[in-house]
Amino acid sequence: MFQETFAAELAKRIGSTVEIATDNNVIEGILSNVTPDLVLVLDINDGYGDNSRIHISVSSINFVRLLQEA
Repeated sequence: MFQETFAAELAKRIGSTVEIATDNNVIEGILSNVTPDLVLVLDINDGYGDNSRIHISVSSINFVRLLQEA
């Protein structure tokens, strides 16, 4: 039940710059898409090359920090 509420709350913040922590990684990027099971983050790079798309399972997220409101 909490996972559904969490995903719905994240969906309200699509376009925001976020920092997402899992057990193994900390990902910083732009929140691009949210489904009940997955979060898509566009990884921020230094401007050279393509941005990476990172899919994260909602159940593996430890915390999300909003860095900038869109």
